[in-house]
Amino acid sequence: MRCDLPYARPGQVIGLLGGSFDPAHEGHVHITKMALKRFGLDRVWWLVSPGNPLKEHGPAGMEKRLAHARAIMRHPKVEVTDLEARTGTRYTAATLEAVKRLYPGVTFVWLMGADNLAQFHLWQDWRGIMETTPMGVIARPGTRGAARNSVAAHSFAHAKLPSGSSRLLGRCAAPCWCFINVPMSHASSTEIRAKGEWQR
Repeated sequence: MRCDLPYARPGQVIGLLGGSFDPAHEGHVHITKMALKRFGLDRVWWLVSPGNPLKEHGPAGMEKRLAHARAIMRHPKVEVTDLEARTGTRYTAATLEAVKRLYPGVTFVWLMGADNLAQFHLWQDWRGIMETTPMGVIARPGTRGAARNSVAAHSFAHAKLPSGSSRLLGRCAAPCWCFINVPMSHASSTEIRAKGEWQR
């Protein structure tokens, strides 16, 4: 394993939360803690992306976003990483292929807010992601209905794990996904930027 990458040992179940984190905020912290608890994860890695291919404008510089994320996400089981920049991947499907190659014997669970599930079918190789990687979906304000009625949710309805069994997610063979309702935070990177509280 490369020394510039986060440590993981075979047998662990690690949640991956990707995003631009432009900026990271209390909502990211909240869903991370909920994911650790509800999905029975050993650790969560934040994957601070070099840039979101679906967004027209680029985010703030990587070092600025990393530093801010590390300042607000303080938890012994959470690591903020620039893994995608180090592996040279921009799309989730390629990132997952890279980490599985780098960490044999480790189970990865892809984490996302319900707002992302609603448009997940627009992601590159989204079917391949769902077919090969367990996925944990966390409720976000105003998006539960759109997520439950999404193309991805309907296409993989047969692979949905009941929320009451959410702690089994990392032990289930893909395709397997689970939607959990949790107390919600209304924090938003878009709103933070709109208020001028974060400069790119």
